[in-house]
Amino acid sequence: MIRLLRYAILGSLAVSLAACGGGKDRPKADLAASQVTTIGVNAYLWRASLETLSFMPLLQTDSNGGVIVTDWYVNPNTPTERVKFTVSILDRDLRADALRVAGLRQINQGGQWVDAPMQAATVQKMEDIILTRARDLRQAAIKE
Repeated sequence: MIRLLRYAILGSLAVSLAACGGGKDRPKADLAASQVTTIGVNAYLWRASLETLSFMPLLQTDSNGGVIVTDWYVNPNTPTERVKFTVSILDRDLRADALRVAGLRQINQGGQWVDAPMQAATVQKMEDIILTRARDLRQAAIKE
């Protein structure tokens, strides 16, 4: 009796699963989907972040965790000021809320580097540049 019950259950599962497949009108995979990734985070955001920060020395990069930390960067035009950024990619989706940028700023006073406030607009501009580049990379992948 138990054997018959097993076959009945397996048979009903097989019939129900067979009904799920076979449709020829399936959408094809979007090769430029927002979640395309071979790393732990969104590949477009990762690449855009690296390209955007490429002028700064990198201290740490973790593609699985989605973290990029730059070393201090001194702009030759303002040698008494230096900045450092940390970019965190929080999701596999290409979305604005999947990106977090934090910045530190120091100024040189009497030979000592002293913490100074960084304007919120500077951090926002860095986020905008990264997001715009990520969207451009995705658009380029769609056209290919």
